[in-house]
Amino acid sequence: MVAPFIISAVIYGSLFALMAIGLTLTYLTTKVPNFAYGSFVTIGIYVAFTLSRLRGLDPYYSTPISFVMGGIASLLMYLLVLRPLSRRGSSLVSLMIATFAVDVAFVGIFGIYSDYLTSRFGVSDSKQFYQLPGDFSLGGLPGMFFSSPLLLAAITLGLFVLLTKSNFGVAMRASVENASLAKILGINVERVYIASWFLAGAFAASAGSFYVLWLPSGIDTGTGIIVEIFAASILGGLTSIYGAVLGGLIIGGSEIIITSLGSQALGSWVAIYQKAIPLVLMVITLLILPRGIVSIDFRKLLRLRRRS
Repeated sequence: MVAPFIISAVIYGSLFALMAIGLTLTYLTTKVPNFAYGSFVTIGIYVAFTLSRLRGLDPYYSTPISFVMGGIASLLMYLLVLRPLSRRGSSLVSLMIATFAVDVAFVGIFGIYSDYLTSRFGVSDSKQFYQLPGDFSLGGLPGMFFSSPLLLAAITLGLFVLLTKSNFGVAMRASVENASLAKILGINVERVYIASWFLAGAFAASAGSFYVLWLPSGIDTGTGIIVEIFAASILGGLTSIYGAVLGGLIIGGSEIIITSLGSQALGSWVAIYQKAIPLVLMVITLLILPRGIVSIDFRKLLRLRRRS
């Protein structure tokens, strides 16, 4: 039997890795930390919640709808807020504040929507609710133990193929490296940015539709986990898609494992400080490895170890 905290660590780490991929994509395109990114996770949560409550649809089946809805919301944020501000020459601080404002607006919209579900359909737990039913069991283990890593693996593999085997992927990498030169070469940089922002929101919302199968959620769930998502992306280097995957697995997994082992050794009070773990890891990363774990030359370390 697999220990319960290992199951939780695998699921939690996989979900945060998926979220970190999207956050890294938005940073690569606009170079702006997107503090509204967590709200795209909440969009996926509420798509799954609505379809489950009103249509009895399994949250797994709502994932494609969450993917599209999250992508559209992210794209609209870029087109209606960040792109106009960037074209007016707004500073990085102004753009960051704008993402904060969008996040506040999203939380308000989620509150209004939850009130609508209550008044129109009598859904009494629309603001805060427990995990949704619908997960399956395989070999005595929850389905999320298999499905969340598989979703992460599928999206990571899909991105790898897109970025390395397609003309659009080459255009995307060129746009990220040097947008001005890419324009001179005839690459439609704006189209690349639009695709990147759509995918970022889509990945976040997909993670949200899975998240609600495992943990309680509500109107401010995405806002509440934004620090952990940033910690995962920063640990991964903030500019590396594959680093974001590794960073998410480490941040999400370490939260569960450290808290569980600490509770067993020291007492249940350790669980209170679970949210401090990603903060500590983020600070350590910024102090020791400001470019993230992708900056580590593992080949060099291996050669030094062999010499010693």
